[in-house]
Amino acid sequence: MQGDQVDVLIAGAGPAGASAALAALRARPGARVRLVDAADFPRDKACGDGIAPHALDVLAGLGVTGVADGFGAVEVLDLRTPGGVRVRARPPRANYVIPRRVFDHRLVEAAVRAGAELVRHRIRRVEVTADGVVLDGLHAGRVLVAADGANSLVRRQLGLPRNPDQHLAVAVRGYAPEPAGEEPAQLIDMQHDAWPAYAWSFPLLDGSGQANIGYGRLRSKLSSRAELHGELARLLPDQPAHDLRAHHLPLSTWRPRQPDGRVLLCGDAASLINPLTGEGIFYAVRSGSIAGEAAARHGDASTGARYRAELHAALGRHLRHTSVLARLSAHRPALDAALAAAGPRPALMDRLVDVGLGDGLIPPRLLPLTVGSYLRRLPAAVRA
Repeated sequence: MQGDQVDVLIAGAGPAGASAALAALRARPGARVRLVDAADFPRDKACGDGIAPHALDVLAGLGVTGVADGFGAVEVLDLRTPGGVRVRARPPRANYVIPRRVFDHRLVEAAVRAGAELVRHRIRRVEVTADGVVLDGLHAGRVLVAADGANSLVRRQLGLPRNPDQHLAVAVRGYAPEPAGEEPAQLIDMQHDAWPAYAWSFPLLDGSGQANIGYGRLRSKLSSRAELHGELARLLPDQPAHDLRAHHLPLSTWRPRQPDGRVLLCGDAASLINPLTGEGIFYAVRSGSIAGEAAARHGDASTGARYRAELHAALGRHLRHTSVLARLSAHRPALDAALAAAGPRPALMDRLVDVGLGDGLIPPRLLPLTVGSYLRRLPAAVRA
């Protein structure tokens, strides 16, 4: 192995990668941690820009505060189901909408201040050796954290396939004038015809009067990118968008097995996108922090297996619950029944929000409603 081997090498400096760097340096102060990314920061990243308090909690545990400075709290969620149920909920803790150009830059700066090295380089080749991992013959580490996003090159070079189309969403994001009228809210308007699919409008509340808007659906139900643009314009006609960019969302309903060895997959590279909401920032910072700590503490060929166990302990049960809800919510009456039941019950609604934005579990009181609604749609012979 070449002499410039670092303790923790990280591919990708987005939220997962920056969190991995921060966690590695907290677990092992003085460790050599290198972030490798193709972009100069700040840079844009197609995303809904929603930052839930659950993600801010993880970052606070890593010593990072102030990432939401300059952005107002969005205190209302406006949810509209395919069947016409509408719920305006006020969770106990507000969400924020922070463009990734700002959010990611703040996290990278925090990682560099903590002692991480940031290198601009586009990765093209990954070589796993007996005592480490080498990127393009230039950057070597005892362990590599793969935080290089939805189209992860590291994942492909490990021979792990991309998500099948029925477990891969495609979304288009733009910016538009914030809607006037009601109290600012994060709107999720679920589409009836192509469900599961929805449009969103999230106000930035930074004084610009702008909102992040977008539309996404499963890749298996999409014929062209132009269809995304057309549906966005149709569903949000009063918010003409600019800066439109499309992106992939590899859903957690189909995840690659974390391999043994010295490469750790986290965030989008590990298909950690909530199938109910498309939320990925919480999963990115949570899995990144677990990966960074594991890489710093172990740093050998056992690290992959150890990280797999630690990630499962932290998120395994939650991910099983979201997979169950994703299957149930594919049947529109089940989703309508769940939100109709939760809407007038704030405590129940709060727990449902935790499933969609954090690591919560299905509220037991909702299961009879959602499962019952699903079963009533089946033919009598099947129910029997």
